[in-house]
Amino acid sequence: MMKVIIVGGGQVGAYLASLLMERGHKVQVIEAKELRINILKKSLPEDAVIHGNGAAPEVLESAGIRNTDVVAAVTGADETNLVIATLARLEYGVPRVVGRVNNPKNAWLFTPVMGVDAALNQADLMARLVAEEMSMGDMMTLLKLHGGKYSLVERMVEPTSLIIGKSLREIKLPLECVLVAVIRDSKLLIPRGDTLLMANDKVIAITHFDQLQSLEDILGAGL
Repeated sequence: MMKVIIVGGGQVGAYLASLLMERGHKVQVIEAKELRINILKKSLPEDAVIHGNGAAPEVLESAGIRNTDVVAAVTGADETNLVIATLARLEYGVPRVVGRVNNPKNAWLFTPVMGVDAALNQADLMARLVAEEMSMGDMMTLLKLHGGKYSLVERMVEPTSLIIGKSLREIKLPLECVLVAVIRDSKLLIPRGDTLLMANDKVIAITHFDQLQSLEDILGAGL
């Protein structure tokens, strides 16, 4: 179980708090606006909500920052998030600090030097997703693994693919790629060496990001 302080009780902070609490973590949410405090107390335990300025050391200390594993600064002001991140890391030595980037032009400031381990830049994340979809055609990324080096992907086997009717042991997959499931007619099949791939099968695989295009070529039209 981790102890987490979330500064900013807007929609992002409230949703993040709910998710972490569902997973058994101890969470404190700091919010400056009284109106928002009343809303938070309707969805979160009352003792998990603190009314105050999350950039003030006395407020952070009242939330138990000296014994906190993670601080997430997710207010709507980038300058506030940077102040919180710097305090959390340099003053209190919090092991992990996450900062929300509201204005993409400020992303360059959210670095480890400023105390930020991970910057949540929504514009950057959306751009990456769009670029992935454009470059990978019909392959869908379900999950990023191991720091983004591997992806769990889903791809339909095209009717004109060269692997139609071949068993898995006959198909030369990329070196760092493994098929984990085949979905056929709404049934999930565990792949074996003698499993034959058929047109319109949905294949779920884990592959290194360098080999996504090779897997796409194998499962795709083959033209």
